[in-house]
Amino acid sequence: MGAVNTPIGIPEIGIVTQNSLSSPPATGLAQTVRGFTVIALDTPSLGDRSYVVHDGEVAFVVDPQRDIDRMLAVLSDAGVRLTHVFETHIHNDYVTGGLALSRQTGARYVVNAEDQVSFDRTPIRDGDTVEIGRMRVTALATPGHTFTHLSYALSDSTPGEQVAVFSGGSLLYGSTGRPDLLGHDHTAELVRHQHASARRLAALLPDDAGLYPTHGFGSFCSSTQSEANASTIGAEKKSNPALTQDERAYVRELLDGLGAYPAYYAQMAPRNLAGPAAPDLSLPAKADPAELRRRIEDGEWVVDLRTRTAFAAGHSPGSLNIGLDGSFATYLGWLITWGTPVTLLGQTADDFAQAQRELVRIGIDRPAAHATGGPALWTDGEQESFPVATFEDLDHVLRHRPVVVLDVRRTDECVAGRIEGSVNVPLHELVARLDDVPAGELWIHCAHGYRASIAASILAAAKRHLVAIDDSFDNARTTGLPLVGGQP
Repeated sequence: MGAVNTPIGIPEIGIVTQNSLSSPPATGLAQTVRGFTVIALDTPSLGDRSYVVHDGEVAFVVDPQRDIDRMLAVLSDAGVRLTHVFETHIHNDYVTGGLALSRQTGARYVVNAEDQVSFDRTPIRDGDTVEIGRMRVTALATPGHTFTHLSYALSDSTPGEQVAVFSGGSLLYGSTGRPDLLGHDHTAELVRHQHASARRLAALLPDDAGLYPTHGFGSFCSSTQSEANASTIGAEKKSNPALTQDERAYVRELLDGLGAYPAYYAQMAPRNLAGPAAPDLSLPAKADPAELRRRIEDGEWVVDLRTRTAFAAGHSPGSLNIGLDGSFATYLGWLITWGTPVTLLGQTADDFAQAQRELVRIGIDRPAAHATGGPALWTDGEQESFPVATFEDLDHVLRHRPVVVLDVRRTDECVAGRIEGSVNVPLHELVARLDDVPAGELWIHCAHGYRASIAASILAAAKRHLVAIDDSFDNARTTGLPLVGGQP
């Protein structure tokens, strides 16, 4: 494990209790690892996991999300003392809750000594160990996702056998964290670091050590996606490209497979370096129809959280549809001009609370206003709507008249197959490229319908005549639609 420095001690603090924020149930995927309990708290909308680890008396947390009440609830239910909060890296895809959790509980906030943060922390370096009850946590330098990335190996403090590793954005299930988030100038160096770091973990840890990454569950921080829900070092040695391919093949394959990532990522590292405070999840002001109309006319975003089917059937003119049933925060953060006020429309107060919770995770701290109920309560005039169709409908229409087929998938998705003659304007580019959308009747599609509805709402607000295809692209292959490969 390399040189081991003086252990970092444990502060004396009490059992944590849940704070006053409105929070979901304290649920998580719990595993017993050699007498320790590892609880994974999923954030599916961002594709990340945070971890609470305890020995029955004391606990530590790895990579907490912004809404720290979830961690507090888990710790309270387990009746354990939180002593340390660890960050594997300065995150690019969400605002951390680490500093806020540390301040609320008195736990030590452990961050790489090389990270240029603006707050007091407990610095840690490669090889340092932290004794936490019966647990010993050892920091391992694993650069690649960032230059200062650390993984944390967990062992029993008595026999000292490593039983798990919390790998952040280093070694993931079947993949590794992407190396291009710090900019093109650093990608070539970081991707080689990533290959070496994955192999370092494989060499230092036993095959039966559990692997607990932060990214890789749909996060754009992952180079590729995997359906795996658990893994070990030994399992990754058999299948992970970073451990089965030589550096040259790994680098070529990984870089060739990288696609676009959300624009809001550029906002995350500066927020995390500054030390984010706990979020305010209190209810903002309620907006009436006149205020909603004024906000839309002023260029603000009024976002309808309902399903795409409900939105298509009737909505407030000029509102945008980013449903809670998909990657709501990811796409709102990706599309919006940062700093634009956001008003949320939900059927229920619970819908609004869920959306607000998701937005604080990416640094959109306070919605400008909210409204609940439905479109009949959100407008003083007529509602608007647009038709919804399938790929079979599109095939039928194209046999009788020309229409513009607008494909809003990412360019890398189109490479694998697209409808011949379709126009590709990826959703994340659409707001800036409205003038590139051809005139005429638009039939808009993506892979499953969620992104097509977002695009349709943007184009409907621009007064375009359109049909949204709410269907799986796999079904396009079973129709008479001509499909082609290659660049769109």
